[in-house]
Amino acid sequence: MPIASPEAYAEMLDRAKAGRYAYPAINVTSSQTLNAALKGFADAESDGIIQVSTGGAEYLSGPSVKDMVTGAVAFAAYAHEVAKKYPVNIALHTDHCPKDKLDGFVRPLMAISQERVKGGQEPLFQSHMWDGSAVPVAENLEIAAQLLDEAAKGKIVLEIEVGVVGGEEDGVENAINDKLYTTVEDGLAMVEALGLGEKGRYMAALTFGNVHGVYKPGNVKLRPEILNQIQEAVGAKYGKDKPLSLVFHGGSGSLLEEIREALDYGVVKMNIDTDTQYAFTRPVADHMFRNYDGVLKIDGEVGNKKQYDPRTWGKLAEAGLAARVVEACEHLRSTGTRMK
Repeated sequence: MPIASPEAYAEMLDRAKAGRYAYPAINVTSSQTLNAALKGFADAESDGIIQVSTGGAEYLSGPSVKDMVTGAVAFAAYAHEVAKKYPVNIALHTDHCPKDKLDGFVRPLMAISQERVKGGQEPLFQSHMWDGSAVPVAENLEIAAQLLDEAAKGKIVLEIEVGVVGGEEDGVENAINDKLYTTVEDGLAMVEALGLGEKGRYMAALTFGNVHGVYKPGNVKLRPEILNQIQEAVGAKYGKDKPLSLVFHGGSGSLLEEIREALDYGVVKMNIDTDTQYAFTRPVADHMFRNYDGVLKIDGEVGNKKQYDPRTWGKLAEAGLAARVVEACEHLRSTGTRMK
C-alpha cells in the first residue's frame, strides 16, 4: 500500500480510539531501521507510524551534510517508495521539534507539503510534532495555534506536547519532577486555543509521569488516570465523549498494565525508540562477539568476508527490530487491525 493519505490517516486514528488500541510510532535513523519497522508492522498485520527526530533527520542527510530538512525529505522519499510493497498503511511523522528548530525543520517541511497539496499531491509527511514543553504553556499554545493553521493547509495532523517528558532525547533533557504531570487546567486551555478539530486536526501528548530513555519498569511513577481526568473535564465542557486523541511518550520500560490503561483513556499513538534501538543493536553485538576473528583481520589473516559483509549482520539487526515492533503491536492491541 502507498503511504497513508490524509483521509486514511484520519481513519486510522479514529479506529484506534474507538477500538481502544494505539499505533506504535517507531523512530528510525536509516533505510535499514525503516525497512525493519515496515516488516514488523506487516508481520503484525498492523498499520503504523514511522517517525524521525531532528537528530535522526540530520543523521539521515549524511555526516558531511547535517541538514535536517534534507535528511527528512530523503527519508520520506525512500519510505514512499518501499512502503508500496507492504500490505499495511504507514503514516510518516516527525518527532520532537523544540522552538529553536521550528524554522529549520517543521516549518520548511510543512511548506513542502503545502506546495504538494496545491499541486494535487499528498503531503510529504502525515503529521509533525511541535514540542513546546520548554516554554510557558501560554506561549506553547500560541505557537501551536499558528502551526495548526499551517498544518491544516497541508492536510497534516499536528502533534503537540502539553506538559514535560522527563529524561533525555536528542540532546533535550528535562528533570524528573512535578512538571511531568499535565493538569486539567492545561488540558482545558489547550482546547480553548486549538479547538476540537474545527481548526485542524491535532494529537496531544499529555504527560502523566513519562520519561524518555532507559529505566527499569516501576522506577518512574506513571499516573494514567490523569489522562482520564482531562478527557472527562474536556468532554463535560464540550459535550463529547473522550474528545482528545492522545499520545504516549517515553513508553520504553513501561509496565503493560500502565500502557493498557492509557489506551482505555484515548491514547492512539505511543512512541518507541529506546527499546527498538536496543533490539536493532543487540544482534549486531552478538554477531561481532561470536565471529570476532572473522569480522576482524587478526594477526595478518584475511578475516571472513561473509561475516563482515554489512548485509550479514544488517539482516540480523533488522530482524531484531522487526520482532520488537511485533511485540509493541501486541502490547498496544493493534495486532490484526490493519485497514484493507
